[in-house]
Amino acid sequence: MVRVSVVRARLTVMGAVLVVVLAALLIPISVAAFARDGTLVEDTEAFRAKHAAERLGVPSADLALTVMGEEKNRRGVVRAAEVVTGALARQPGVRAVWSGGAKNQAWLRSANGADVLVLARLDGSVKERERTADRLLERARAAVPAYTVQASGPSWTNERIDRRIEHDLLRAELLAAPLVFLLLLITYGSFVSALMPVVVAGVAVGCSIPLLGVLAHVVHISSFAVNAALAIGFGLAVDYTLFLLARYREELAGDLSRSQALDKAVRTSGRSVAFSASAVTVCLSAVALVPVPLVRALALAGVAVTVLSAAAALLLTPACLVLWGPLYERGDPFRRWRSVRLGQGSPFWWRTAQVVTRRWALAGGVAAVSLALLAWPFAHARLGVMDYRIMPASSQVASVNERVRAEFPGAPEQVVTVVVSPPASARQLGSYQAALARVGNVGEVRVAARASGDGTVFLATTRVRAGSGAAADLVKAVRALPAPGPALVGGRAAEVVDTLAAAKRALPWSVALLSGGLALLLALFTRSVVAPLKALVVAVVSLGASLGAVVSVFQDGTARRLLGGFTVTGSLDISLLLFTLAIALSLSVDYEVFLLGRIREEYERGADNRAAVVEGIARTGRLMTSAALAVAISTSAMVTSSVSVLKLIGAGVALAALVDAVVVRGVLVPAVMAALGPANWWLPERKRRRRALPASEPA
Repeated sequence: MVRVSVVRARLTVMGAVLVVVLAALLIPISVAAFARDGTLVEDTEAFRAKHAAERLGVPSADLALTVMGEEKNRRGVVRAAEVVTGALARQPGVRAVWSGGAKNQAWLRSANGADVLVLARLDGSVKERERTADRLLERARAAVPAYTVQASGPSWTNERIDRRIEHDLLRAELLAAPLVFLLLLITYGSFVSALMPVVVAGVAVGCSIPLLGVLAHVVHISSFAVNAALAIGFGLAVDYTLFLLARYREELAGDLSRSQALDKAVRTSGRSVAFSASAVTVCLSAVALVPVPLVRALALAGVAVTVLSAAAALLLTPACLVLWGPLYERGDPFRRWRSVRLGQGSPFWWRTAQVVTRRWALAGGVAAVSLALLAWPFAHARLGVMDYRIMPASSQVASVNERVRAEFPGAPEQVVTVVVSPPASARQLGSYQAALARVGNVGEVRVAARASGDGTVFLATTRVRAGSGAAADLVKAVRALPAPGPALVGGRAAEVVDTLAAAKRALPWSVALLSGGLALLLALFTRSVVAPLKALVVAVVSLGASLGAVVSVFQDGTARRLLGGFTVTGSLDISLLLFTLAIALSLSVDYEVFLLGRIREEYERGADNRAAVVEGIARTGRLMTSAALAVAISTSAMVTSSVSVLKLIGAGVALAALVDAVVVRGVLVPAVMAALGPANWWLPERKRRRRALPASEPA
């Protein structure tokens, strides 16, 4: 028996308070340890080319400043760019600076000559470069007050994007918390029962930040990954607490004492919480095999938040029920409007399960076809890497970067770098340069550096956007071109190509680990062979529907105005898509664990398969719906952000939770289980022995 004494409950709550206070003190230090960016894989040919070019004196730009003048005063704007170049060269944190004011850098001038680019390579960590970029922008404006100076480039752009993401996520969390509280108040009937999941979720989220701060000293953990994972963790913590509270309320309605009801809730729903958290951990750990730093950061942050959410729910919920159990059962402001006592099964879901299990072929067929139609767009999903277009087109970040890309032939994003190592004669290098210029979508090709004993650097302008299919073809064509010596191809287009290739190579191993781990966990939980396989198949169907909707909206732009509008890029960021996939699959397995656990419990009591399915759906249907709504509210609040990747995560996870809880668990799963019959619980080489259990004894 699981017994929680009053003394132990008080110690648990006091310990939680102390931990939260300590976590609050450590949060500022932890936040400072988080990194930035991480969207690209650095152990690739593209980055080797970047480093080789830098050794030969051709650095890549961290900051791009556009000095803007008038077309009739071209010489003036060129002189202003030279002044800015000189001013920045004397600033600390600047490794190199160059501009279109120089005679050999004419490609850093706009087509009409009215604007000139000043590029800088900065020293230090990512955060240090971002701070330097802000300081340099102010210094440049002070150096030429008569001219307009605008910033772009990776350091300045990423800092502005991260700042917007942090602001929008904080606003989303503050918006979600009271809405979740209101939902729980309506669903569970008392202020204490509504407040408890929110408090437990707050404890889990607050304690996650210092833990992730410690991890950030060992591995790359970006601030964006932390904020995104915390938003997901809030919903999971609410779910786990709800599952325990709902079972406690149900057992109280069955005339058990408070201690007996709590014991039953911990032994049944508590076991499901532990298995569910393990399943989420397996999903996210499998995704961490993908070598993209942001993907790994999202996965690790998600694992930490999930484990702490489960621990907080399993430790704090029983303790709070021991101390304030009577309050949990009182003060229902909606009592007079309730047709069913809290803790009883749902008549709606009981009737639904009866119809579905009786006409399982029709119901399952309709559900499967509906989910297949939702999944159809996923067949043409196209992976990419996020860039400045995740910001609104009207924002300064997006508009300045887009203008630079469109108007300057030598814009950093549009340049392909080729480093050719010796031996190679001048004649061979000249022939190779001419061959580069003939590659489709290549503009001007120039020699940026030539050292007879070390190598030659070619810079080629392109007419296509990095990350597009045409850019990928261009990189492939340049790499296939015979070179007079060992050649490395880099630049933004090559970095995106190499990142996607590395991710795709890791995906089969990730999927294999994920499938095997989930199958093993579900087999241990259900003590069956068929049920885990069925769960995985249904999870894939559910996942496909969610991802298909994401592709339709965020890649194709269908109904994007309903989400506040965003720039349609024609691809989906691989990091965010994999994270959304992992969370959606985790939710699917999460709900499957609780549903299967309840159905199996009824089956072990002696009910036949159909009766067990009906009773399991009736007992968990309202709980699944409210839990899914809590997750949907927690994540859909991110849709209010102006950053498209937050909209993707929020809308994708919210849709996955609702579709899975209503269509999949409410219709498809009972239909499939009715079709399989007793085979659901089949085990090889031994026959399951069933016994009738008294109502008060847990399975």
